[in-house]
Amino acid sequence: MAFLPISKADMIERGWDYYDFLFISADAYVDHPSFGTALLSRLLEAEGYRVAICAQPDVSTPDSLTSYGRPRLGVLVSGGVIDSMVNHYTAAKKKRSEDVYSPGGKAGKRPDRATIVYGSLVRRAFGKIPLIIGGTEASLRRFSHYDYWGDNVRRSIIFDSRADIISFGMGEKSIIEIANALADGTPVNLLTNIRGTCYIADNPPKNAVILPSFEETRDDKVKYAEAAAIQYREQDPVRGVTLAQKHGDKYVVQNPMSSPLTQSEMDRVYALPYERAWHPSYDKYGGIPAYDEVKFSITSSRGCFGNCSFCAITFHQGRIIQSRSHASILREAENFVWDKDFKGYIHDVGGPTANFRSPACDKQLKSGACRDRQCLYPAVCPNAKVDHSDYIELLRELRSIPKVKKVFIRSGIRYDYCLADKDDTFFRELCAHHVSGQLKVAPEHISDNVLRYMGKPGVKVYNKFKDKFYSINREIGKEQYLVPYLMSSHPGSTINDAIELALYLKENKIHPEQVQDFYPTPGTLSTAMFYTGLDPRTMKRVYVPRDPKEKAMQRAMLQWSRPENYKLVREALIKANRRDLIGFGEKCLIRPEIKGNTERRKQNGSTNSGRKGPVGQNKGGAPRRGRRPDGKGR
Repeated sequence: MAFLPISKADMIERGWDYYDFLFISADAYVDHPSFGTALLSRLLEAEGYRVAICAQPDVSTPDSLTSYGRPRLGVLVSGGVIDSMVNHYTAAKKKRSEDVYSPGGKAGKRPDRATIVYGSLVRRAFGKIPLIIGGTEASLRRFSHYDYWGDNVRRSIIFDSRADIISFGMGEKSIIEIANALADGTPVNLLTNIRGTCYIADNPPKNAVILPSFEETRDDKVKYAEAAAIQYREQDPVRGVTLAQKHGDKYVVQNPMSSPLTQSEMDRVYALPYERAWHPSYDKYGGIPAYDEVKFSITSSRGCFGNCSFCAITFHQGRIIQSRSHASILREAENFVWDKDFKGYIHDVGGPTANFRSPACDKQLKSGACRDRQCLYPAVCPNAKVDHSDYIELLRELRSIPKVKKVFIRSGIRYDYCLADKDDTFFRELCAHHVSGQLKVAPEHISDNVLRYMGKPGVKVYNKFKDKFYSINREIGKEQYLVPYLMSSHPGSTINDAIELALYLKENKIHPEQVQDFYPTPGTLSTAMFYTGLDPRTMKRVYVPRDPKEKAMQRAMLQWSRPENYKLVREALIKANRRDLIGFGEKCLIRPEIKGNTERRKQNGSTNSGRKGPVGQNKGGAPRRGRRPDGKGR
């Protein structure tokens, strides 16, 4: 095995006198299947194509591309694992100081709107050449979309990047079809019938559903919400239809999603000859921090039928679960034990949702996911096949591998799905064997009003799971804790909802170390709500907290006990006419303000009453960990 070439010199060393594709990525080159650039490049290689990698090129000069020589078939561009704007900016639009997908974790190696910038660089370097864009950034911006950072509606990224094709979703099937067609001599402008792709046309296909145009969605928020609803209803590989959206005198046409990978296809993708390491050229920088998260983790499935409103996984990977075989996963785990850095701990076995290993119901592969019905909301669908037996067996097999001490589940589970299983075996084995002291779960909020817009189960479901989790741990004699992920300022959330959440946290002695503001990223229903003030599913008005001051107050309520948040919490309580929560009573959140007292910590002392363990811990002392910006682990 060897890394794919990253320069002309590497190609010469391999004896290549030509190559087929230049693959440009906004991430550093890590040859591991968790990184889309590596996965697709290895797949192309397996199909007989020669691929060179150009990771994080210098965008100031086309020489950074032309030095490779002109590729025979085309250029592939990915904005990376995470949208470049999310990678660069916080929800408060502040510049991040780190980039875990870059050498040494240092920011600044990729441009803002990387796919667009790289597309322009390709045209400067090679002129008219087939240009295919993909990855999260391109996939989620394939139609007109609200751009949080510019606070405007932008047109499809296919126009701004000057690309010929968008390969949306996971891309394995579409990229091979594109490569084969180009190799056969088909002009790129004639590649209009490949599933999982978007292209530009003068006129829409006769069978296409026409979305409100870019101009309409830009100028009319009702039209934007209508377009978002249609896109979501039709994101299905079985029943989804062709969509078209007019931009000026052209149309962007989206073919239906690629069909899900079969188990044997998934196994093949993960068995390709990856080096499973960052490129050695990064050694001098200390490597690529993001690789540490996945080095001893295993992807067992993809797709998610949880369908949370704020998560783009449904729009990118789809609702139909695809999974690898036990044999494929066991082979990967068995190879871990030969790594000098392996200490006996498999860090994760999962996917977007760890305990989803098969489609939600039998009909999904034949008829597709329901257009106007969700699998888990408002309750678990009666037609859902709730069965953890396959996952239980897989985890047992992994635990039995010699030199494997522990197999953790860290990518998150759906607790409502877990509770719906009439057999407690998985729940008990989860607590007994697969929790590393703390289990990440994502109730996100406790106000049923907010949870309705999130598409999450009501707080009663979370409370039932919480009680059962602690009950089982008491039975088996383990001291383990839940780490709840919580979100402030989601569409629908009012100050009163934030106060309700603060009271819940106080009552349950939960003191989050970190909290997350809602982040309006492309490709989610929640972002459509944020921009339009409408719920696209119902077209009814929804309250949206947009004012920075109110958002700060909602965020402060999640950490109401911190002295530095006293002023914001007090303002929020006064604004909501909840002065009853300012005082010395057991239910009060803060004490009255004492004028002239600068010792805020003493003045705020009542907020610490009844606390078990130090600040930043919930019941029993579990520190709250941050959420990955790609949404994994919902």
